[in-house]
Order: sequence, then C-alpha cells, then structure tokens
Amino acid sequence: MSDASVLVVEDEPDIAALYAGFLEEQYDVRVAETAAEAADVVDETIDVVLLDRRLPDGSGDDVLAHIRDRGYDCRVAMVTAVEPDFDIVDMGFDLYLTKPVGRSELLSAIETLLTRSEYDDLVREAAALASKRAVLNAQKPATQRRQSASYAELEARLDALDADIDDLGESLSTDDYRAMFRDLGEA
Repeated sequence: MSDASVLVVEDEPDIAALYAGFLEEQYDVRVAETAAEAADVVDETIDVVLLDRRLPDGSGDDVLAHIRDRGYDCRVAMVTAVEPDFDIVDMGFDLYLTKPVGRSELLSAIETLLTRSEYDDLVREAAALASKRAVLNAQKPATQRRQSASYAELEARLDALDADIDDLGESLSTDDYRAMFRDLGEA
C-alpha cells in the first residue's frame, strides 16, 4: 500500500463506495459526500482529491477554491458528469475526468497526479494546462475553440510555459537533464 492519501468527494454513496473500493488496497482513502464535509476533511495530509463538481450543498468548484485558498499542495482531479466548458481554463485543478470512470482510469489518474506532485511549479502548471487543452479539444469543436478568449489565453500561456521550459532545459547540463527525467520516471 502506498502512503499517499486520497480524498474522494462524491455525493452518490454507491459511487463513493465504488471509488473507495477501487483505491483502498493502494491508498489511504477518505470519503466526503458534501462540500462542507470535504472542506472539513481536506488538510495538508491529503495528496490527491477526486472531486465531483455537483454536490448537494454547493459546488465542487467552491471546494476547489477552498483547497487552493488554504494553500494545500494536493493535486485535484475533477471527476464529474458535467461536460467541460471554457470555464475550466481558470480553475485550479490538475485533471478533468468525465463520468463514468472505471477502475483503471481512476488508478491511472491518481498515478499521474502523484507523479506531477514531483514536478516543479513550472512543469506542473504546464501539465495541468495541457490536460485542460486536451479536454477542450476533445469536447469542443474547433470553431468554438477559435472564438473563445479563454481558450486563446490558455494557448498563449502554454506557449509561454513551453518557452520557459525550453530555457530551463538549455540551462541544465546533460547529466542534470538525464537525472531529472530518470527521477521523474521513478516517481
């Protein structure tokens, strides 16, 4: 069992239990069924949050804002039936999964998020933005993406980050570069 902790925020008890069952052999799993409960449970010991956007007493978006406002350094995956729209560009999550989500997809998402926890802030932001772009590319027609100011800002920020990451890569020695990616692969 990993020492990583996962908070499942899901208002449907059967789905919450299913997710917990998928994960409890590998992770320390906690479950919250409301926004208020999630706000009470989340703390600095949580590594990954699987967050539904629609909760009976509020929005998963509000829970996400609470997590970021408190400065918790956990990775967050939105796991929801809400189809993504351009509003996701400005949200502080790391992955967006549209329900239904199976066991292997959930485990893969957690592994991705735990690996991203090892990245520095620059690479972490680029990975989160690239995930958002991939979701929007899959869900929104090209004409809508071209007309969206939020999507244009997303593309511009990714271009800037790519340039910054390229500059970082050029400043590393060959040995440092190899070590960095070897260490990331082992994470």
